[in-house]
Amino acid sequence: MSYDVKTWVDVAAFVGAGLSMGLGAIGAGIGEGLTAARATLAISRNPEASGEIFKTMLVGQAIAETAGIFGLVIAMMLLFVKNPNPSFIMVAVFIGAGLCMGFGAIGSGVGGGFPAGEACTGIARQPAMTKRLNTTMLIGSSICQTPAIFALVTALILLFSDFSALPLCPTWAAVLGAGFACGIAAIGPGIGDGLVAGACCESVARQPSSATIATTTMLLGMAVTETTAIYGLLVSFILMFKTFPATDAIAPAMALLGAGLCMGIGAIGPGIGEGLTAYSAVGQVGKNQKNSAELVRVMLVGQAVSESTGIYSLVIALVLIFVV
Repeated sequence: MSYDVKTWVDVAAFVGAGLSMGLGAIGAGIGEGLTAARATLAISRNPEASGEIFKTMLVGQAIAETAGIFGLVIAMMLLFVKNPNPSFIMVAVFIGAGLCMGFGAIGSGVGGGFPAGEACTGIARQPAMTKRLNTTMLIGSSICQTPAIFALVTALILLFSDFSALPLCPTWAAVLGAGFACGIAAIGPGIGDGLVAGACCESVARQPSSATIATTTMLLGMAVTETTAIYGLLVSFILMFKTFPATDAIAPAMALLGAGLCMGIGAIGPGIGEGLTAYSAVGQVGKNQKNSAELVRVMLVGQAVSESTGIYSLVIALVLIFVV
C-alpha cells in the first residue's frame, strides 16, 4: 500500500502533536502536584495563613503549567496550520518539532514546582515574609521556564523554516537531531533550576535577613545550571542552519542524528548535578552569611567540574557534525 506525500505529512503532524502535548503534560502535572502537596502541608502547619498560601499555590501552579502550554501551542499548530507545499522532509520536521517541545517541557514543568512548593511552606513559617517569598518564587519559577522557551523557539524555527530545497538525506536526520538536542537538553537544567530556586525560597523563609545574598547566589547558580541547555540550543541551530551535501549513504545521516542525541542526553546529568550543587550553596548561605563568599566559590568550582561532562558531549556532537 502506497501513500502520497500529503498523507505522510499529515501523519507526521498528528504524531508530532501527540508527542508535543503528551510529553509536555508530564512535567507540568508533576510540578503542579508538588506545589499543591506542599501547600496542603503548609496550611496544616499554619491554618491562619491559608488564604495567602492558597493564592501562592495558584500562582506557582500557573507558572509551572507554562511549559505545558507551550506544548499545547505547538500541538495546535501542527494540527491546524497546513503547509501548502508538502514534502517528505516535512515528515521529519513535524516529528522533530513535536519531540523538541515535548521533551523540552518536562524539566521546566517539574522545576517550576520546587520554588512554588517551598514558597508555600515558607509562608506558613514566616507569614510576614509573604511578599518577599512570592517575589523570589516568581523570579525563580520564571527562570525555570527558560529551557522550555529554548525548545519552543527551536520548534517554531523548525515549523516555519523552508527545508524543501535541501536534500532529503541527510537533512531529515539533521532536523530530527535538532529536535532531540534542544528538547532533551532542556530536561536536566529545568529540574536543576527548580532545585536552586526552591532552596532560595527556603533560605529566605528560615533567615529573612539573608534574602539579598540568597537571591544573588540563586541567580548565579541558575545561570551556570542552564549552560548545558544552551549547548543543546547551539547544536540544534547548527543542525538546522548548516547545509549538508546530498548523499544516499546512511552513515552521514546517523552521524547527525547521533550528534543531536549525544548533546541532548549528555546535558541531563550536568544540568541536575549543577542544580544540586547550587541548591546546597543557596541553602547554606542563609545559615552562614559571613562565609557566603567561600560558599559561592566552592559552588562555582563544583559546578564547573560537573559541567565537564556536558562539554564532552558538546565536543563529540560537534565532531559528529563537522568531522565524521
